[in-house]
Amino acid sequence: MFLFDAHLDLAMNALEWNRDLTRPLAEIRAREAHLTDKPDRGRGVVSFPEMRRGTIGLCVATQIARYVKSDSTLPGWHSPAQAWAQTQGQLAWYQAMEWAGEMVQIRNAKDLRQHLTLWQSAEKTDDLPIGYILSLEGADSLLSLDHLHEAYERGLRAVGPAHYGPGVYAYGTDADQPLSPLGQSLLREMEKLSIILDATHLCDSAFWDAVPDYNGPVWASHNLVRALTPHNRQFSDEQLKLLIDKGSVIGMAFDAWMMIPGWQRGISTPASTGLRIEHVVAHIDHICQLAGNTHHVGIGSDLDGAFGKEQAPGDMESIADLQVLTDLLAAKGYDHADVENIFWKNWVSFLEKSWD
Repeated sequence: MFLFDAHLDLAMNALEWNRDLTRPLAEIRAREAHLTDKPDRGRGVVSFPEMRRGTIGLCVATQIARYVKSDSTLPGWHSPAQAWAQTQGQLAWYQAMEWAGEMVQIRNAKDLRQHLTLWQSAEKTDDLPIGYILSLEGADSLLSLDHLHEAYERGLRAVGPAHYGPGVYAYGTDADQPLSPLGQSLLREMEKLSIILDATHLCDSAFWDAVPDYNGPVWASHNLVRALTPHNRQFSDEQLKLLIDKGSVIGMAFDAWMMIPGWQRGISTPASTGLRIEHVVAHIDHICQLAGNTHHVGIGSDLDGAFGKEQAPGDMESIADLQVLTDLLAAKGYDHADVENIFWKNWVSFLEKSWD
């Protein structure tokens, strides 16, 4: 089944992990098997060939560069200007992939429909370009509101104001502060451009400042359910109900510590916990039960988002294995139309409503 993945850090993997995503996954792993600089070396699960094998023909692809102050323990850039430069390098990589015929940028409803027709009418997908919608994960790199307009002209269509910790525009995961006046100004400018507000990573205080009054489209590209995995990174039922009321779609992430409670990073393993892809079905079902339908949940895998097989479901050999969800959801009682909604139609409907 065609699949729309609403969160992949492709350019980060290309530029910071130095992965040539056009190559077979086994080759990417072999080339970095001797490296120890990152815990996921030799354990990646994402490549363009694997995306095509899994019929993942459309994704939301990120730019990401955090600014960190001198007292921060988080990794990041030491000035917003450096962060901006990093995101522009990431954009240059996406453009290079377009030039090579590997990717194509989707900026509007017409582009979206043309791309869906291309993939759904093709006899084989081995050589088709992967469509991508450009998103900014964490807005620290935006030096000014003028830079937001510049980014929009270059194709940026979604912005998550926060990532981890304190941010220039909003606080994110594992931190908590109300939305600043600078953050409010960013949201008002985003509204003018009809940029999608990605609620993912907003701390609770910033979430309640931003989401209820945002007069534009809102989604959550990669989140799970706090009732099942208690942590501020996940959404509470109250937050999920607000997103549902606003017509949002929430993408399911496949980072182990978000999927099941009790995961200890660097200690737990997929084998020791029994973590499997099927664990995400409980999160999907929880949201569907809150909504009373299957129109508000999708896939936003976050695979290879600074982790690999060591922190992914044990039966996840590559991103193509997301396709097993068709059978898992059917076993849970979801019919073909429901699965299509979750795999791609919800995201497409959301974008058509936002862009038309």
